[in-house]
Amino acid sequence: MSAAQTRVYRNGVLESEGFPVADISEYLAEPDTVVWVDFCGPSIDQLHELADELGLHELAVEDALSQHQRPKLDHYESHLFLSAHAVRVDTENSELDETEIDAFINSRWIITVRKNEGFSMDPVLRRWDRSGDLAKHGVSFLLYGLLDVIVDGYFETVQAFDDYYDEVSEGIFSERPLDPAQQRHWFKMRQALVRFHRLAVPMREAVSGLMRREHSAVSESLYPYFQDVYDHILRVSESTDALRDLVSTIVETNLSLRDYRQNQVMKKVTSWAAIIAVPTLITGYYGMNVPYPGSGEQWGVAVSGALVVVMSSGLYMLFRKRDWL
Repeated sequence: MSAAQTRVYRNGVLESEGFPVADISEYLAEPDTVVWVDFCGPSIDQLHELADELGLHELAVEDALSQHQRPKLDHYESHLFLSAHAVRVDTENSELDETEIDAFINSRWIITVRKNEGFSMDPVLRRWDRSGDLAKHGVSFLLYGLLDVIVDGYFETVQAFDDYYDEVSEGIFSERPLDPAQQRHWFKMRQALVRFHRLAVPMREAVSGLMRREHSAVSESLYPYFQDVYDHILRVSESTDALRDLVSTIVETNLSLRDYRQNQVMKKVTSWAAIIAVPTLITGYYGMNVPYPGSGEQWGVAVSGALVVVMSSGLYMLFRKRDWL
């Protein structure tokens, strides 16, 4: 059974934390209180017990318990359900580490459910404590702090991808061709970027849905802060689009460079083959068992030798001039 983190704010001031989940109803019965509860990998019984107590919709509970939800915002009669993903890219192993974070949002409480320990709530707690003057806005403030930390992680991920592809861009112009392991690494990083794009882009609609005034999910005073988060998500989306274009350009450039190197090799091989063909032709001609000018004479040997040297040298100089050798 997963241990829960809990906090209660009264009039924007942190009053208590680390209390049992069973005390939530008592705190909510008091005026001017806001409760936060966090579960990491909760059991079915834990979440259903809380659902019965707070009136969570069964479909939202089902989504919180299932895996691989897409980023979204669902509206229910008594609360909202937000699904988001915190991400981090491991460029060495070419893996995208993602943690799904679901949130049940009400005007008096917010329940967060993490699928695993890949995302720690400590940065979120520090973010809340650092902006204590905004805590008077209740759930809107807690939700903003959570989204702000998640989106900051997106920027770090974009920067990691950007640094990686800067190195790749420089490496494709080296003389050494890529080995199969490097090509596989490229491919897996491209898959990770596509996956990240699919997780980041839908967050625009989710945050936009929170900001719609008819839903009253965001305090009026916090609209600029949520707008800032929304702008950050737009920047992340634009950056991922630019990175995908860059990856396509890198792939096309790599293919072009590979074809160019193959053409260079073929030109050299063909040039040397042509040079070698000259003495083969001449010695083959003079080796015929029929009379020819100079047959059986010393000057015939000298002429054939001179022809081999002159014609081979001429071809070599011609190919060098055309940069084939």
